[in-house]
Amino acid sequence: MNAPVRVARDYESGQEVRWCPGCGDYAILRAVQKTLAELDADPSNTVFVSGIGCAARLPYYLATYGFHTIHGRAPAIATGLKLANPELDVWLVTGDGDGLSIGAGHLLHLLRRNLNCQLLLFNNEAYGLTKGQYSPTSRIGTVTPSSPAGSVGDPVSACRFALGSGARFVARGIDTRIAELQATLSAAHAFPGTAFVEILQNCIVYNDGVFADFTERSVAAERQIHVVHGEPLRFGPDLNRGLILDRDAFALRAVSVGADGVPEQEVLVHDQTNRALATLLATMEGPDLPLAVGVLFAEEGPVFEVAVRDQVEERGHLPLSDLLRRTSTWKVSP
Repeated sequence: MNAPVRVARDYESGQEVRWCPGCGDYAILRAVQKTLAELDADPSNTVFVSGIGCAARLPYYLATYGFHTIHGRAPAIATGLKLANPELDVWLVTGDGDGLSIGAGHLLHLLRRNLNCQLLLFNNEAYGLTKGQYSPTSRIGTVTPSSPAGSVGDPVSACRFALGSGARFVARGIDTRIAELQATLSAAHAFPGTAFVEILQNCIVYNDGVFADFTERSVAAERQIHVVHGEPLRFGPDLNRGLILDRDAFALRAVSVGADGVPEQEVLVHDQTNRALATLLATMEGPDLPLAVGVLFAEEGPVFEVAVRDQVEERGHLPLSDLLRRTSTWKVSP
C-alpha cells in the first residue's frame, strides 16, 4: 500500500505565525508548504536554516528540522550540515539585509561552491525587523530612518550578484504569485547544486507598495515577463510584446510583435544555460522593460559536498587526531 500523500498543512508546525498583518512572508510560507507537499518531502530529512531578520522566522513555522542561526551565517551552517550528512534536504532562508550585507561574503562562497541546497532570499528592499532602515537593495532616493534625505548608494541586484558569484541556478519570484512561485521552488529543488531564488516580498509597514509598479494587477501583464526555457521572450496582455537584442548596445529592447512590429521570429528565445542572457534579464529595469520572473539561469556543474566526499574516499578516511598531526607539532612545556 502506498503511503498517504502529504498536504500543505502537514508542514505546519503549530507555532503561532507572527509577522505583521498583510506581510508578504505569509504568502511565501504558504508557497513553501505547498511545494513541500507537492514534493512529498520527508520532514525528518528536511531542514531549514535561516539567519536574522523577518524572513529568518520561517523555520519556526515548518514541521521540519530548523536552525535559526546568526546574522549572515546561514550558508556556513548549511555547508556544515551537508558535509556531515549529504542526504539531508537543506533549504536556506535569508533576506536582502541578512544575505547581501553582513552575509554577502558567506553567500558568495556558497554560490561559487555549488552546495546542493535551495536558497530563498526574501527581498523587501528594507531592514524590516529593525524598523525600516535602508538595505543593500534599496533604490536611490529611498527615505528611511537611516537615510532621511534619501539613499544615495547604487542598490545591489540580488540576481546579478548571484550570477556574478558563479551561481549555477538563479531565479526570481513574487510573494503573491503563489502558483508561479511554487513552480520555481520545485525547479530549484530539482536542481543538483545551489539554487538561488530571489523572492520580491512586500513589507506592508516600512516599504509598502515598493514593487507596485509591476505587481499591481492592472499593470502586471505589461510589466512582467515570465521566462521559460526554449520559449520566446514575449509578454503583454495578448503576448503582443517581446524582447530583442540591441546588438550595438548589447542590451535588451522591448518591441511590439506582429503586424505593427517586428516579425515573431526576431524575438529572442529564452536559453537558461546562457549566463550572458540571464544577466541581461536580471538587470532589466525602467518603464520600457518588464521585470523578468522565473528561472533565469540553470546549468549543472560539480557539486561541493559530492566533490569533498569523493576526495575523502580517494585519500582514505583519517581520524581527526591523525589529521592534526600530519605536519610539524610542538609540545609546550608548563
